[in-house]
Amino acid sequence: MLAAHNITIRYGHREVLADVSFDLREGEIIALLGPNGAGKTTLVRALNGSVSVSSGEILYDGKYLVELSRRETAKHIAVVAQENETKFPVSVLEFVLAGRFVHGSAFGWEGEDDIAAARKALADCELTDFADRLMNELSGGERQRVVLARALATGANVLLLDEPTANLDLAHQAMMFRLVRERCKNGGASAVVITHDLNLAAEFADRNLILKDGQVFAFGEPETVLTAENIASVFGVRVLLDENPVSRNVRVTTLF
Repeated sequence: MLAAHNITIRYGHREVLADVSFDLREGEIIALLGPNGAGKTTLVRALNGSVSVSSGEILYDGKYLVELSRRETAKHIAVVAQENETKFPVSVLEFVLAGRFVHGSAFGWEGEDDIAAARKALADCELTDFADRLMNELSGGERQRVVLARALATGANVLLLDEPTANLDLAHQAMMFRLVRERCKNGGASAVVITHDLNLAAEFADRNLILKDGQVFAFGEPETVLTAENIASVFGVRVLLDENPVSRNVRVTTLF
């Protein structure tokens, strides 16, 4: 569905990503891991065309991403960025509806399908009662849920999430991951999720990709990627690995 082939990204003389390759399959969730400064956000921005690659190529559904229009890219690839304060007095419903512009008419008017999709996304994110609230009146966690609702409302089949749970309480973290999982498993979508939580990566993702110094350090299923040796090399910490007694997935405990 989405693939990066040997992409390198430079900012001036500084190389941020070097020779990065991976593929995102239909229905799959990839957790993107790595220390601060490893290039995770730059990679996500490149995957929706916001950042140009210096070399290599990114393909969506077999087509070169650089050959797609911004409208076509936005129709297929939606981003949930780290929460940023919205200063304009736009309502929650208007903000989510703005994500439907890729489906709109030439005149930009929202149709019944657009409004229905926006309201469903708000309901899914437990925001029905927030539709008429102004974005600049919401808390950081509430705004983050609205950003997710907007991405879901687009109907895009690739979701790129940059630390989407940073401002959420435990209950809404679970809700966000459940919604993304359901969209991927039942709606034909796929997702790349940046997270610093190794246990979430083990439980939630089909495969884990670790970046270190702008390069792919490890890529594969969580039990093969989340080893004590890899974690010590990348994050500089000692961990105890065992099995989650419920899910049977690998569980990571930091040793202090």
